[in-house]
Amino acid sequence: MGRIIHKVSKEDLNKDLSGKNYIVTGSNSGIGFATTEQLVKQGAHVIMAVRNIDNGKKKSNELRKLKGTTEVIYCDLENQESIRSLVNQIEGEELKIDGLVCNAGFVNAKRTREITIDGFERTIAASYFGHFLLTELLLENLQQSEDSRIVLVSSVMHANTNGNIPHLNFEDLNYENKPYNDFLAYGDAKLAVVMYGLELGNRLQDKNVSVFSVHPGWARSNFGKTDAGIFMKTLMKGVGPIATLMGMSDSNEDSAQTTLHCLLSDDVNQHSGKYFSQSSVIYKDKTDKNGGWPMQSPNPQANDLDESKKLVQKTRELIKI
Repeated sequence: MGRIIHKVSKEDLNKDLSGKNYIVTGSNSGIGFATTEQLVKQGAHVIMAVRNIDNGKKKSNELRKLKGTTEVIYCDLENQESIRSLVNQIEGEELKIDGLVCNAGFVNAKRTREITIDGFERTIAASYFGHFLLTELLLENLQQSEDSRIVLVSSVMHANTNGNIPHLNFEDLNYENKPYNDFLAYGDAKLAVVMYGLELGNRLQDKNVSVFSVHPGWARSNFGKTDAGIFMKTLMKGVGPIATLMGMSDSNEDSAQTTLHCLLSDDVNQHSGKYFSQSSVIYKDKTDKNGGWPMQSPNPQANDLDESKKLVQKTRELIKI
């Protein structure tokens, strides 16, 4: 039996998104670009929040003949000043945001702990802290829309990293005391993303903003052409022809399906705060391997609202908001 790929409905992919504005981080490659392309096909305006402006403009030009429009804005998720600058520019343009896709990710694959200009370990800074700050700064804006969506891109590795179930130590999120490991740091960051989604969904339950964390599936994208490529090559070493069985998609379009479903479906709002996942053999339990829209995370800490509230409070203290 082949691997299951959950697909967005044709009806959702044919919705007219004219007049709607979205922000997609890391939108100049991989899943982020596939997500952006589909939204623009449907008439949306997409702010491509990227670190590589030249590449962002190049990819934006590839979409210029589609129904919608794009705008490229610089954003380095490892730098809080850059994130605040992005938000200030959006507010200055008086854009009402209908959807935020926190897609960009980073793995510090150099095997040694490195810190950002703000004093945070790089992997968790780019994959969690940066998106947390961006999301919190945009919440007031997002609440102006009748039905806005936030998609936080996580990973199956939040549930299983090298055979271990990640567990966050709130007093050492930056690996200041425990030994540094790039795999574990990535798993921790993606666990934090799922927990933030749970807390934020609960916090906004009476608002018009829905929140989802997702495992999109692994795609053959530019993620493997950066420092993170070393990480992914190590992770996938020896997999070869069974990569598809592991949940690696044949295309970025397949891997964008979960994000697009959460952005476009009329049925997902009842599941705000939940985790949506494509299939993956990385899940330990056989019943989890097919994924689910939504599914319960196999990581107990990811389902613990009290723990998630503690994480959010600690994050606020660290990034000073």
